[in-house]
Amino acid sequence: MNADLVIRHAPELALAAALAWGAGLRLYLVIFVFGLAGAMGWWPLPEHLAVLQHPLVIGAAGFMAVVETFADKIAWLDSLWDGLHTLIRIPAGAAMAAAVFGDAGTATALAAALLGGSLTATTHFAKAGTRAAVNTSPEPFSNIAVSLGEDALVVGGTWIAVQHPVLFLGLVAAFVVAAFLALRLILRGLRRVTAPLRGSGRDAQ
Repeated sequence: MNADLVIRHAPELALAAALAWGAGLRLYLVIFVFGLAGAMGWWPLPEHLAVLQHPLVIGAAGFMAVVETFADKIAWLDSLWDGLHTLIRIPAGAAMAAAVFGDAGTATALAAALLGGSLTATTHFAKAGTRAAVNTSPEPFSNIAVSLGEDALVVGGTWIAVQHPVLFLGLVAAFVVAAFLALRLILRGLRRVTAPLRGSGRDAQ
């Protein structure tokens, strides 16, 4: 995909990326924000995403966003919540990314679903790994601070995607690179933390 094509379709690409990326962090919040924006006329949603602005969807997403906001700020409950949502966030992110290009044909929608699902998975596992690492700290404040940062990140990212789509696409690309690097560091750290436990298990045998 050349640069001219990306710039020409930047709003659609940024919308799909924002939905997929946001789903990996705060699925219900991103649905609520875009649904409310569509219902209030702040941002026109594609036809295949018009369901997000239905009052029932906005109400349900808003309620679950509140539940998630509190669950995400309690140490270890946040990791349990992330684990349970592995099977929810990734398909939802893929489906919403595909819906952005629902009028462009099956092949385009399928490609968007594959890329969107991959972006959601990357974001989700980076978030889950980071929170698991933060939870090893005995004090609760770092967990709350990281959670609040994620809340602000989703709201701010949504605004950038709508107002500055090309910039958002660049930021998402940088995020993916950073997420892969962070995951490698997190996995190494977790191996170091669990190494004594594995050693004790072998000694016991």
